[in-house]
Amino acid sequence: MRSADTVRNTKETQISITVALDRPDDDAPGAITNRIETGCGFLNHMLALFAFHSGFVMDINACGDTDVDFHHLTEDIGIVLGQCLKAALGDSKGITRYASLFLPMDEALVLVALDVGGRAFLNYDVAVGAAKVGDFDTELAEEFLAGLCRSLGMTLHVKQMYGSNAHHIIEAVFKGLGKALGTAAAIDPSKAGETPSTKGVL
Repeated sequence: MRSADTVRNTKETQISITVALDRPDDDAPGAITNRIETGCGFLNHMLALFAFHSGFVMDINACGDTDVDFHHLTEDIGIVLGQCLKAALGDSKGITRYASLFLPMDEALVLVALDVGGRAFLNYDVAVGAAKVGDFDTELAEEFLAGLCRSLGMTLHVKQMYGSNAHHIIEAVFKGLGKALGTAAAIDPSKAGETPSTKGVL
């Protein structure tokens, strides 16, 4: 199995993440429970959606200076998750690499397109009207994605086509990211063992 464990402790946050990209063949989808604890209910929910729709097995244990707000914690989880995914991908030989899709969530529709080819870039064209969902600042969704892209080395475009409900819009982003990243990280049987680049290296 392609998997990795990553720990990052700073004066602001303490984060431990384990990710397995491939479920065991003898385990039915959903048989393995993803464990996610960040201290923020909404962020837990979004990461659980990401894990489920990516097909990854994830264990996230994170805490930090949430007496200030959830900024440091959310950004740092993105950073550590990116580091962990990069380690799990290893040399990336045989992966599909690219993926894109439109993800509907009730009235919300979001386009997610990505490349896990080693080039870090984020285009986040999402307008959420509400400042908060629960105790989560909605602007932190972008901070999470920025940290993830930098440490994973991923090009990510997220564009909101429609949507008015803040929860639905952000949920569409995380579900779409999960589906797309799960596809991009999957092994392409026709390219098994090959580096997915004409350069011969990512």
